[in-house]
Amino acid sequence: MKFQTAPRQPKYLSKPEYAHLKERNKELYLSSCWYKSHWSWLKVKAFFKAMTQGKKYFLCGLPYQLAISENLLDVEQVQDEMSEDDFDPLGFSMEMECLFFGESQKAYFKLDDLNDNRVIPEPLYPKPFYNMIKDNRIKYRPKKKNEIRILSCDIATMSGKENDASAYTVLRLIKEKEHYVRHVVYLESLVGGHTVSQAIRIRQLFDDFDCDYIVLDTMGVGLGVYDQLCVSLYDKERKKEYEPFSCMNDEKMAERCMTDDAPKNIFSVKGNQNFNSECAILLKDILKRRKMKLLIHENDGRQLLKGLKGFNNLSIEEQVKLELPYKQITLLVNEVINLSNEGKNGLIKLVEPRGQRKDRYSSLTYANYFANVLEKDLQKQQKDNDVIKYCFFS
Repeated sequence: MKFQTAPRQPKYLSKPEYAHLKERNKELYLSSCWYKSHWSWLKVKAFFKAMTQGKKYFLCGLPYQLAISENLLDVEQVQDEMSEDDFDPLGFSMEMECLFFGESQKAYFKLDDLNDNRVIPEPLYPKPFYNMIKDNRIKYRPKKKNEIRILSCDIATMSGKENDASAYTVLRLIKEKEHYVRHVVYLESLVGGHTVSQAIRIRQLFDDFDCDYIVLDTMGVGLGVYDQLCVSLYDKERKKEYEPFSCMNDEKMAERCMTDDAPKNIFSVKGNQNFNSECAILLKDILKRRKMKLLIHENDGRQLLKGLKGFNNLSIEEQVKLELPYKQITLLVNEVINLSNEGKNGLIKLVEPRGQRKDRYSSLTYANYFANVLEKDLQKQQKDNDVIKYCFFS
């Protein structure tokens, strides 16, 4: 039986002359819009149908333009927000324009496959971030036995170029029998920058997360960043010198490194139509099999952070730093579900809407591709071990 169904019973209704004033209960739903996979979209459609049939239902949207016309919101503030480098048009349309979102018929990835994998409660932050946190429940997590950490990079050309940003993704590979479960624990996106500054940022993140490998697109502008990673770098901010790295999977790329004994920690990626198609297929498969874990939604993450000792005493800038990895994953999800498949001849070709980006998606697919390479090596190694055990111990 439903609760709160009894109408209001003021005493005056007991008088015959006021009995006709009996009031019906009212149900009110106030919310911003969300994805069409959410139950609220079904409620919206049901209420709209009932309203158009003349029943006692009412549905309306109050977009940001109404707030501007009533002097409750400044138009320049909205324009500035829309011009920010990390502006999320999809999130804006749901939050401010009263528009629910659902993937198109051409969408290659499904929202549910991504949302169902958003299960990681806490990011893994760069080590300096932990100086801000006074709660002992949040500590840097050292690597587990057999854990591998990957830093995957999609490189932008220069600051200010439309549709261009560098994305750095950190994956933890957790071994489960013959497979690796991918944990996307950190993601940051920066608008372009000089090749030296980007190379230094990559080395900072590599050290901060105790990474084992760097995955880098060396086909285009990433080649300049690769060349910087192949030489000694001095980090003025941290007053530290980084040793050269070399390529592990391409001899010609390795020859660009002039240090003979440089550690081979860089996996070179050279994108083309076949490679990009394979990356898309691999990512879709790993999401379907629930083998790629993502951070929880930023609203849930924000509530988790607010429960930490001393979080509310941090500056706004520090709070935003800690919240940003959650937001970056939401931006990643929005990028991914906006990609439409325009492929031919059995190949997948994913295209982003005009004016939008897919740098986070590219960074993630490179990481997942390399994780798949490592997974095949793991399976071969375990198969060889099984053969040895059979030959010598059976």
